Amino acid sequence: MSSKSPFIILVITSILSLVSCRLFSPEPIPFVQESLPDKFSEVKNSAAPEKKWWETFNDSELNALIEEALSNNLNLKQIWARLKQARARAVQAGADRYPSLTGAAEAAHFRKRNRNESALIGTSENYSLGVSSSYELDLWGRVRAEQKTAIFSAEASKQDLNTAAITLAAEVTNRWLQIIAQRMQKHLLIEQLKTNRTFLELIELRFKYGMVSALDVYQQQQVIDQVRAQIPLVEAQESKLMNELSVLLGKAPRSPLVISRPDLPKLATMPSTGIPADLLENRPDIKAAQLRLQSAGWNVSAARADRLPSLTLSARAIFENKHLDLLLDNWLLSLAANLVVPVFDGNRRAAEVDRTIALKDENLAAYRQTILMAIREVEDALVTEVRQKEHISELKQVIRTARKALDQATLRYRNGLTDYLPVLTQLLSVQNLERNLITQRATLLTNRISLYRSLGGTWTNKLIKLAKK
Repeated sequence: MSSKSPFIILVITSILSLVSCRLFSPEPIPFVQESLPDKFSEVKNSAAPEKKWWETFNDSELNALIEEALSNNLNLKQIWARLKQARARAVQAGADRYPSLTGAAEAAHFRKRNRNESALIGTSENYSLGVSSSYELDLWGRVRAEQKTAIFSAEASKQDLNTAAITLAAEVTNRWLQIIAQRMQKHLLIEQLKTNRTFLELIELRFKYGMVSALDVYQQQQVIDQVRAQIPLVEAQESKLMNELSVLLGKAPRSPLVISRPDLPKLATMPSTGIPADLLENRPDIKAAQLRLQSAGWNVSAARADRLPSLTLSARAIFENKHLDLLLDNWLLSLAANLVVPVFDGNRRAAEVDRTIALKDENLAAYRQTILMAIREVEDALVTEVRQKEHISELKQVIRTARKALDQATLRYRNGLTDYLPVLTQLLSVQNLERNLITQRATLLTNRISLYRSLGGTWTNKLIKLAKK
């Protein structure tokens, strides 16, 4: 081989690499921002804050619960393990871009005897040492494309971890709120039970003097029994929520948890929503969908490049002799090149190209669907919060009116102007409305949590430090 041959091979390889970068690079991701709405129904100009949104509830116990969940939740640890697997696959995919080098050593000792094996004629020793290397010239960028596919998949797994962290924080806060709401319901039921017993004493006193019938006594006793029957259900729901929260924290059910807050927190001011396009940066699930689309694009490039010839260079050096002191004086060096050209494979490689193209189309549709769902979730949360506030305001007015009606009915009943039915009707109405008010307040706070989750945020990048390693 002439001295110009290595230079010619280098030039040809460089040209083919440049050509492959153009022919087998994925298409750019379609620009989607131009099709997004300009603003949300409730306009807040700045983008979503990076801070931990649950701190707006101003409760140190909640903060501790979420920090514990982010450290010990088993689902989060599973996603962590999948992220490590994806990163390992990316390293494996990139290993083919470098030459492989293996070494081998051998030693043998021989004894020579006569035919009767009774006398030792002589001995000999043989030593060998060798190294071998192989390297595939990435003429069409297949190895590079496979590495890019694995890298983007690993980055998508990282965003899955961020998504899971955001969801976990919302789930823990929801359970925390519902537990407080159930305790408030139980406290209210106990207070209503006291009120109903007071009414029963009044009725029994009037019955004793023959002013009312036994029906009034039984009706009021029935109300007491109904209220008392609700308490075990509320306690069971609280226990169920405590068990769910324990599992979210990576603990066994019935583990001791510290939740001492007596009432629901006040709703903070509405967070900054930004514009719909901000979700592309603040929502990790959108980022994950985008990264999977990019991974699918590089997968198509790898499948296309796999249909073309591949060239592998190999080298082997062997040192051997019968005397160790002459080892470095006896060596053999061999160089080889192996060209593999696909001729017939039953359309397997062509079908793989079609499959990867279809997979890319699927990921493109999933990416767009994720964006639309994110915008819808924010819009739903914004509209629901506004209407829920209006509903609670009207509900409070209904309760005030119902209490006035109860007072009037009670007054007329004591004066003997009416029977007990109007009092019973208004009493049940007031007590049901009071319990419903707690439920609606909890619903308002739960919806705010949905808004925080829907807006995403980048606080997970600071919280989960291992994701940057």
